[in-house]
Amino acid sequence: MAGLAYLRHPASLAHDAGSRHPERPERILAIERALAQRGWLGARKLDAPLAERSLITAVHSRQHLEMIEALCARGGGAVDADTVAGPGTFDAAMHAAGGAAKMVDILLSGEATAGFAGLRPPGHHAESERAMGFCFFNNVAVAARRALDAHGARRVVVFDWDVHHGNGTNDIFHASANVLYVSVHQSPLYPGTGQETDIGRGRGEGYTINLPVAPGAGDATWCSLTEHVVAPIVGAWQPDLILISAGYDAHRDDPLADCIVSDQGYAQMAGSMRRAADDLGVPVGVVLEGGYELAALSRAVVSTLEVMGADAAPLQPNLGVDPLALRAAGRLAGLWPVLAPLTRA
Repeated sequence: MAGLAYLRHPASLAHDAGSRHPERPERILAIERALAQRGWLGARKLDAPLAERSLITAVHSRQHLEMIEALCARGGGAVDADTVAGPGTFDAAMHAAGGAAKMVDILLSGEATAGFAGLRPPGHHAESERAMGFCFFNNVAVAARRALDAHGARRVVVFDWDVHHGNGTNDIFHASANVLYVSVHQSPLYPGTGQETDIGRGRGEGYTINLPVAPGAGDATWCSLTEHVVAPIVGAWQPDLILISAGYDAHRDDPLADCIVSDQGYAQMAGSMRRAADDLGVPVGVVLEGGYELAALSRAVVSTLEVMGADAAPLQPNLGVDPLALRAAGRLAGLWPVLAPLTRA
């Protein structure tokens, strides 16, 4: 395996929720300008295909798919106060989901070590029967399901570092023992889910891990949780694929939340996941979620892809153990014994 693949499509620019909506086409343009200035960091640029309907209905109901299609065919409209479709939204959402699935095909066929689906609309809030939170189809859930169904993957990790809890992904895989969903997110904050007591249900108990952080949390907390809690769990579980729901709205400059992660913080979190992937010999795929301050978004994506596209994982920085990481380890060590040594540190 070698190299970085970047999935994109012009349809991402056709989804228009209104000029004042924070989830706007300019997000993609800003990212791509920044990458072009860096020679795309050596990434292969690939067109995201239109998702086959069976990909969508693997995680959503047929009725949900048809409702979004019909709404857009009528010219669009509001699903809720935050989630607004236009005439081009269905096509954009189908390409966003198709691109995430295609990224998995590329990664698990050995054509690339890492991938980035630079597509919109985002997806992690979309539930099996409901569009919400700017999201219509759950792109990362489609990607995870693709890995399981088409490539015979036994275990897939979805690590969600968007500042908002990915309630849709959480719920879609809530009872699954094949997808480990881990989320670091601000709480309290929309959508109000992701309590630390939510650990999954049935066969999936223990395979949902929620790590809420307080408003104002920055690199020390986010990076410590990623390095000292998330990465050891990923290593112990030995997945076949690591997926990242990469929202950049925990950035200190983002207007929709209150955390203060820096560009370097995103690079450090990406480094923790890249080292975990390299240690396991598995690929890592990144799916764009939130991030609404254009300059901060583009810089943080570049920081992430510099790490993902490097010839080797960066050296581990000297990250102290944040008190919240110690608390999480104490809470989770019964389910994940790999964290027990941290509780004795």
